[in-house]
Amino acid sequence: MKFRVAREVLADAVAWTARSLPPRPSVPVLAGILLEVDGNQLSVSGFDYEVSARAEVDVHATEGGRALVPGRLLAEITRALPPHPVEITAEGPRLAIACSNARFSLPTLPVEDYPSLPAMPSSAGVVDSDVFAEAVGQVAVAAGRDDTLPMLTGVRLEIEDDLITLAATDRYRLAVREFAWRPETPGVSAAVLVPARTLADAAKTLTSGPEIVVSLSSGGSGEGILGLSGKDRQTTTRLLDAEFVKYRAIMPSESAAHAVLPVGLFTDAAKRVALVAERGTPLRCEFTPGQVTLRAGGTDDEGQAEERCDVEFDGEPLTIGFNPTFLLDGLAAVHTPRARMDFTSPLKPAVLSGVDEPATDDEGDAPARPAERSGSYRYLIMPVRLPG
Repeated sequence: MKFRVAREVLADAVAWTARSLPPRPSVPVLAGILLEVDGNQLSVSGFDYEVSARAEVDVHATEGGRALVPGRLLAEITRALPPHPVEITAEGPRLAIACSNARFSLPTLPVEDYPSLPAMPSSAGVVDSDVFAEAVGQVAVAAGRDDTLPMLTGVRLEIEDDLITLAATDRYRLAVREFAWRPETPGVSAAVLVPARTLADAAKTLTSGPEIVVSLSSGGSGEGILGLSGKDRQTTTRLLDAEFVKYRAIMPSESAAHAVLPVGLFTDAAKRVALVAERGTPLRCEFTPGQVTLRAGGTDDEGQAEERCDVEFDGEPLTIGFNPTFLLDGLAAVHTPRARMDFTSPLKPAVLSGVDEPATDDEGDAPARPAERSGSYRYLIMPVRLPG
């Protein structure tokens, strides 16, 4: 195997593939990146039996072949090379890398022991890459991180014709996002549970092209696979074989009060007040007509903070406490200038959602009408019981 390639192109492909490598592989070969040259195309692949990643790069090749090399080391080397073309040659048990005056020689791993990458499932449809990345980012933040509860570490992906719904929860909050896509088959219906960390990473890094192809295969006993492919890159992940919570039953259908918040101002105020909130202590929110007062701390042994923020509030005065991190995560995911928070009672979950801004007339004036919720994203957050 011998080829020549631009340093930036090679470094980008290797770095992207290396992101999927396991930090502590069960067998040494899974720490490797597989380089395969066929014609003038280089394939850069990684696989750990759960997640696969493959990037394709155009090269000038004089000899085809394949070699398995330590992945993270290759990523560090290609990132550090000078901005000149790179020549790579596989000779027996070594891989030679030459770039300008820099020379490296790496040992190769036994390529015959490397597992075959799973085949990409059949295409189910196409979604805009920026829409997919935004939706996954909004929802994955609410997924659990306790591997002993696998049903909470995934993102539920539901397909109903031309609508996809994503949902994730860690028992203390629940995020739901809906968006349109273009299915291959009209009337298609499916529901799978995808590892949240893998899905979030793939969604963020497959945005080089305008679209992402979503592929699904559903085998029995947890053998289902989700495939995502963008421009010159594709990844697969094994689906979680676990039952997701019936999240629609958790989402309140009505509210007794609601507030409309200026997201930027409210977020900045919450961050400042939360500075004195000890770990596990709530951020106290006191809603009254026209304003909310944020408080944290309060004992003699800790700091205290208080700040008022103008809001629109409709309902009886209400005091409720939230985990500051969970509240700020939800605010960061709203992606609209204003957010609406609906309340049932101080001891029941509140629902945060975006607010659709009213259209303006020809003079630029917004017609007077109540703020309307955006139905595409909802973030349910459990309250924290306040002292007294």
